[in-house]
Amino acid sequence: RENVDMNLVTIHMTGKEVYKQAVTAMLKAAKKALELAGLSIEDIACVIPHQANLRIMEAIADRLGISRDKMFVNLDRYGNTSAAAVAIALDEANRTGRIKRGDYVLMVVFGGGLTWASTVIEW
Repeated sequence: RENVDMNLVTIHMTGKEVYKQAVTAMLKAAKKALELAGLSIEDIACVIPHQANLRIMEAIADRLGISRDKMFVNLDRYGNTSAAAVAIALDEANRTGRIKRGDYVLMVVFGGGLTWASTVIEW
C-alpha cells in the first residue's frame, strides 16, 4: 500500500529528457553506422527513422544536414507502430518508389527501455 500512496506503481516519462536523449543517441548511432559502412550522408538516398515523434525526426534531419524530404515519414498515416515502425516505413518507401535497387538506406531507431540502433543497407 505504501508504494500506491507514494505513486510508485505508475510509469512516469519526462518528455523533454527523452526527446534530448533520443535525438543525441539516434544522431550518434546514425553517424556510427555511416562510418562503419564507409559512407557519408550524401551517399544515402533515404533515411528511415523510428516513427514515434515528428519533432525528433525533424531534429535528426537538421543535425544530419539533410533536407526533410530525404527523411521518410509515415507517422501521419499510421501513428507510432512501435517495433514495427521502421519495417512498415521501409516497405512503404519501397512500394512508393522512394527507394530503388542499389540505393543506400539509413535506418535509425530509439525505443522502449531507452535503447537505440542504426544500420545502413544497400537496397
